[in-house]
Amino acid sequence: MEQTRALNALEPFLALSKAATSPRAAADLVTQATSAANTYVFAELLQAPTIQGLRASPEYAGHLRLLEVFSWGTWQDYTTAQPSLPALSPAQAHKLKLLSLLPLAADPANLTYASLSTKLEIGTTRALEDLLITAIHSGLIAGTLNPAAARVAITSAAPLRDLRPGAAPGMTAALGAWRARCDDSLAELEAQIAGVKAAASERAALKAREDRLRAKVEEKLDEQSKAGGKRGERGQPAVQAQREDEDDAMEVDEGEGVEAGQGRSTRSSKRGAFGGRAR
Repeated sequence: MEQTRALNALEPFLALSKAATSPRAAADLVTQATSAANTYVFAELLQAPTIQGLRASPEYAGHLRLLEVFSWGTWQDYTTAQPSLPALSPAQAHKLKLLSLLPLAADPANLTYASLSTKLEIGTTRALEDLLITAIHSGLIAGTLNPAAARVAITSAAPLRDLRPGAAPGMTAALGAWRARCDDSLAELEAQIAGVKAAASERAALKAREDRLRAKVEEKLDEQSKAGGKRGERGQPAVQAQREDEDDAMEVDEGEGVEAGQGRSTRSSKRGAFGGRAR
């Protein structure tokens, strides 16, 4: 979104660059572009043939270098090279300080009020806070001010700075290092996932063995229970028959005893009546 807005703001100056055939006209175009609101990227204007032609002009070559500072430099770069660069208008100075916040936001050590005031050469806290508020409202940075701690918390910065010449190899190396860290992290995650899967497989195998063992034990117990029931059924009739035989034997013994007693009594009475001895 910020890039689209910045490119749209640069479009009129790109059209004017085709007609700026004289060094003076090209230099004036640089001044206008760096002073205008919402123009935060300048790579396409910097590559325009009429602007590159300023490099051969002893009088206006400084405007080309000034545009390079606005493209990828900072306020400190400008102050270092200032004797050979054109003086800035208040609008240009404000714009360059806004752009300088973007690279400074990458290092949290730069985000104290004291550090920002020094690097941007801002004399008062109020002026610094006004600059930061403008940067936030313009979408250059996202963050919050903390006046109590005298610092600003920046969560993101818009990708609006052009690449400095020779910065590509360093950026490629940084991206390569980042990719290597991502590969290492991915390999570590895959190893952890493999370990979790192996542990889960081992637990599943152990549970399967336990289930098989439990099933065998239950099956054996069922067989033993059934076998014990059959033995009990076979033994009960024999005991009952034995008890019935014992009862029959007792009844026979009792009958014989009664009959014997009756016989003795009858014989005794007969002897007493007929042949017995009188008392």
